[in-house]
Amino acid sequence: MAFLSKQKMFSKQWFIDYTLILVGSFILAIGFVYFVTPHKIVPGGVYGIAIVVHYLTRGMFSFWPDGIPIGLFGLILNIPLTIAGIKILGPRFGVKTIVGFVLASAFIDGIAMLRPAGDEPLVNDVLLSSIFGGVLIGVGLGLIFKSRATSGGSDIIAMIIAKYTKLQLGKLMIYVDSVIVLMGLLAFKSWLIPLYSWVVIYITGRAIDMILEGADYNKALLIISNKHEEIKNKILVDLERGGTYLRGEGMFTGEEKQIIYTVVSRREVAILQEYIGKIDPDAFITIMDAREILGEGFQSLGKKIEAD
Repeated sequence: MAFLSKQKMFSKQWFIDYTLILVGSFILAIGFVYFVTPHKIVPGGVYGIAIVVHYLTRGMFSFWPDGIPIGLFGLILNIPLTIAGIKILGPRFGVKTIVGFVLASAFIDGIAMLRPAGDEPLVNDVLLSSIFGGVLIGVGLGLIFKSRATSGGSDIIAMIIAKYTKLQLGKLMIYVDSVIVLMGLLAFKSWLIPLYSWVVIYITGRAIDMILEGADYNKALLIISNKHEEIKNKILVDLERGGTYLRGEGMFTGEEKQIIYTVVSRREVAILQEYIGKIDPDAFITIMDAREILGEGFQSLGKKIEAD
């Protein structure tokens, strides 16, 4: 049961993917070391567990007076989880995933060792640290995901549980991370820890979406108007966009309708709205976010498939 596509070594895409993993792992590590770890925030995942262990083992070992290094403990957790994932789920976790969590662990401990302030926070404001930490971790993970690697860790636990239960993977990932967040509550005896941790988790998710789907979302429009010919010409000639006619029927009047479906940029939405408002104030327009558009005039479907 093969899940991984083969990729030619030292090809252009190979270099792009491993550069994304390298940069992503470094940015992720910055988010943890400077913003998340100093405030004992536990944002789920293996590094969330590692943060708890790091503080609980402070002063326990003479060779690790500040506690077990977070990156090292994360690596210790990731290795058996990945092996278990491969055995139970099949070859879903390739070399890029392994490289990703090894680099992330190395960067987290390396940057922490180079910091003269140790675990001192860069910013004393916990909320501000949560926001910036969440953004940096999300951007880092987004770049890693963009290379078609996975974050491993708690995601693998959720996948294994999903295999033997009827629970949805997305919900399981939330449950697993929530349990890890609550470990922070039990360890540090403060409700602020899980509250700030969930803020980081939310912002991380939004940042991942932004990296994977882009921040400048296009808009999909459904337009119902008796002036559809004029609107069609505006879209085709002035905006130089395409569209599709859909046949419809008014539920109340039974009248046949021509519905225009088109995708335009945010700026073009305003232009189109102004034009339609002038020629047909009674037009009905539905505007939806379209986060990924493949095809002529947008990202090439062929290139997307080649990259994947």
